[in-house]
Amino acid sequence: MPLDLSELRELLTALNQTDIAELILKSEDFELTVRRGSRSGSGQADLIGSRETLTVTPIVTPLPTPDLSRGTADTPNGAPSSQSAPPPSNDRLVEILSPMVGTFYRSPAPDEAPFVNVGDRIRSGQTVCIIEAMKLLNEIDAEVSGEIVEILVQNLQPVEYGQPLMRVNPV
Repeated sequence: MPLDLSELRELLTALNQTDIAELILKSEDFELTVRRGSRSGSGQADLIGSRETLTVTPIVTPLPTPDLSRGTADTPNGAPSSQSAPPPSNDRLVEILSPMVGTFYRSPAPDEAPFVNVGDRIRSGQTVCIIEAMKLLNEIDAEVSGEIVEILVQNLQPVEYGQPLMRVNPV
């Protein structure tokens, strides 16, 4: 079901005039969730320059605890093969997952600094990235406070629904 920008505006305007608290719209191509009373306030898209933004609540799930006692083919002691050491408290890490299919952006504009870097302390509600979907820029806010341990996606990389974007060590 294709949904163009004018239809999305009409839908958001109509929702703003009702008592509906949450709307989930799914198709084969996308999933859109709109919640009244979110941090964005009105539940409507805000016009910023010539682009639309819509605050979307990301999906956050705890990571399973890896079994490092057995080792892998790459590393005899089971340590990750990446250049960084494993963060403390792996059993406590929380993944920030993509709530939609789209393009991942680390910063608000090409010439601006990223929203977050590895090692940054974040607070719940802080914008950590943008996912562009259907020409809408969707700010992805952290659901937990903590420290960014790993950023799993490169800037401008396409992402899938439910794909892990970042790992956070919650506080």
